[in-house]
Order: sequence, then structure tokens, then C-alpha cells
Amino acid sequence: MSNTVTRTRLAALATAAGIAALLAGCSSSPTGSDNASAASCAPAKGKVVLQYWNTVPGMDKVVALWNRKNPNIQVETKNISNDQYGILGNALKAGKAPDLAQVGYDQLPSLRTQSAFVDASGCKSAIAAKSKFVPWTWSQTSFGGTGVFALPQDTGPMALFVRSDLFKKHGVAIPRTWAEYATAAQKLHKADPKLDITFFDPNNAEWFNGLLWQNNAKMYGYAGDKWHVTVDSEQSKQVADYWQKLISDKLVRTDLAHGSTQMYAAYQKDQIASYVGAAWGYSMFRDNLPKQAGKWSIVPMPTWGSNDSSGNWGGSTVAFMKGSRHLYESVKFNTWLNSDPEALAMENELGGLYPAAHAGLRLPALSKGVPYYGNEKIFDVFADSSRKIDTSFAWGPTQKTVNLALQDAMAKATAGDGTLKDALAKAQATALQSMKDQAIPAAAGK
Repeated sequence: MSNTVTRTRLAALATAAGIAALLAGCSSSPTGSDNASAASCAPAKGKVVLQYWNTVPGMDKVVALWNRKNPNIQVETKNISNDQYGILGNALKAGKAPDLAQVGYDQLPSLRTQSAFVDASGCKSAIAAKSKFVPWTWSQTSFGGTGVFALPQDTGPMALFVRSDLFKKHGVAIPRTWAEYATAAQKLHKADPKLDITFFDPNNAEWFNGLLWQNNAKMYGYAGDKWHVTVDSEQSKQVADYWQKLISDKLVRTDLAHGSTQMYAAYQKDQIASYVGAAWGYSMFRDNLPKQAGKWSIVPMPTWGSNDSSGNWGGSTVAFMKGSRHLYESVKFNTWLNSDPEALAMENELGGLYPAAHAGLRLPALSKGVPYYGNEKIFDVFADSSRKIDTSFAWGPTQKTVNLALQDAMAKATAGDGTLKDALAKAQATALQSMKDQAIPAAAGK
């Protein structure tokens, strides 16, 4: 995902929270499309025109390539990056949704609960596509192996971006564990009081969720016809306590918004020594801090002791939307779009997408050294990270509402009102209440 897409997704956070209200006329069944039989997969007779809505820069050029090769299945694309989920919500409410749409992994359960998707498992080719994708991404789109409601598109396996020159200057080793990271933070700040190891953006719940994911902090589960909410699990509290201590000890900045001019200025002035980010973030520093070429390295995300699990931040799917009359053709295009090497190469080059397909991880561009990062093969780090992401992690059906509550409480905590652990408790309560408000069976888990 490019930096442009990143900003769009972060900006969409608030508007996405209201999507349930926009879809109030739809079914509120807790299992949504799971109760429906797989849709028919009969091919159409004659020429078909599909509608595909997305937020990816350059996707029109990828679609143009498909159209040149497939005269009988034409695709019209629409960029909805200015209000992704608001536009989709209105279209669904009006019964005018596209055949296919880009949907973030964390929004799939919410839209599925509102019966926004069609089950494509009636198409053998949709089921067969499972082998084309990194396992954890498929588990996000098939909901426990029941149905096929979307195909994975891109991912955000996480890693640690480091200003290796600053670490070397102050004689601090690159940390391999979170314990070592905290020690490095102390040493760097002691060596230069104006230098912090990183920043904590309280208004970025998606990033914080990636940290929870790494620590096997399962926020939700579904069993016995009921959602089980564990947002404030012991694993989550461990992450919260860790970052709370760094904040309390004033070893990380809390006044910077991700992707902001102020953030880049702090890095430009050598005030921050590392960045906990995702694969799509590699272009951020390259494009915004060109003078720091050769000073950055990308290494594995610090681990919790011997547990080498990694986390994911961001990424999207291409979902089969309710009302599509051309499922056979939609599956054919969707599979090509997200697994064909030529298409994947264009999406990576034009839109900065880090592919979810196995074929994408073998792209020549992802096997070479990257000049900005000292010709290091940084994508090998992200590929390894992707293999270590917990496949059982699940998002809740009111995730955006919960994220907003988490952000509000984290902002208060960084200002001295409460703690990050309190923020988890607030998010837990919000998750349960928001599901209750929508008549979705849920209970606090263990």
C-alpha cells in the first residue's frame, strides 16, 4: 500500500464508523451471508461489463490491461479514495453496489454482518484460488472456512525501520526483542536528550492493533453462535503496559501524527531513530526523506522473548458485493487481478501494494536490493514477517467503532488522563455495547 493509500485509509477511519447506520435497512443477522447458499456461478451469455471500485493509485492502468486481453469481460473502475466506506455504504443502501469493491480486512466482518457480500464459493475457481494466497490472508476472507466473500489483495506485514547510522553513532545495538528495544530507547535518549527511539500516535488504532496481533492478542472469536470479545486480554495488556512505560518515561514522542509533515520533520532533524511500520511504508521515507538514502535499514520486528510471531498493519481485499449479476466473470477478473504476475507487478509499481498472493512475493522487483535502503533486500524481511503472522486473528463486526473508542482513550492516556490499559477496557466495553445495539450476540471472552 502506497503512502497515498495509507493517508486515505487513516482518513477514512471516522467515516467508516458510521457504515452500520447507512446499512440499517439491511439484515442484522450475526452471521450475515453465512446463512445464505452460495450464489450461482453460471457464465453470462455475451459481453459483460463489471464495476470495480477501489482506492489504489494507478489501478485504472491495471484494469486497462485486463480489458485489452478480455474483450467479452470488460471492467469499469472507479476510485473512491475520498470517502471509501461512505460511498460503499450509500451504494449498498440504494441497491447500487458495484460487482467488486476494495475492502480492508478489518471492515470485512462489519460489512458481512450487514449482508453486504455474495458468497462466491459456488464457483469452483473461487475455492481453488485459496492455494494462490498467503494462508493468513485467506483466513481473513473466508471466515473460518465458510464461504468465499472476497479475495486477498495486499498486506502489511510489519518490521522495524531503523536509522542504522544513529544507532552506530551512539554505540547502540539494533534491538531484536522488545526488552532490548526499551533498553535501546534509554541509551539513545541518554546519549542525546533530543533523540527518541520512535513515536506513539494515539490516533492510530490500526497500528496499535498490529502490535496486539503480534503478541497473539486475539481481540475476537466466534463460537456457539456468539461473538467472544477479548480486546482487553492479558496479551493486550502486556502490550499496553509496555508502551505506557515508554510514554511515562518520556522515551517516545506522543505529539506526532503518522504521515504528517511534523512526523517527517522530526525524522529529518534526526530526532527519531526508528519506525515500527509495515511493508507498504518502505516508500514513505524514500519519497519524503530522499537525503537520508543509505541511512535506513529494515530488520525484523522486535519479538516478545522467544516468540517470533509478527504482526500485520493494513492491507485490503477485493470483495464480491451483494447484487452482482455476474459472479462467474467477477471471480475470473478478481483472481487475475490479485494473482497474475503481470497485474501484481503493475500494482506494486503504480500503487505500492505489497501482494497477498504467493506469486507476488516472487516478483523480480521484490527480490532485488532497494537503493534507498543501502541495496538491502528489504522485501525478504517482509516476506519472512508475513510467514509469521497468526492466521487465527479475527476482526469484530463493529471494528471501526471500537477503534474510535480506543483512539479517544489512548489520546487521553498520552495526555495524562488514564493509561493505555484503561483504553483497552474502554474499547472492550464499546465492542460489547456496539454489538448489543445492533442485536449481535456477544459476550466478554476469557
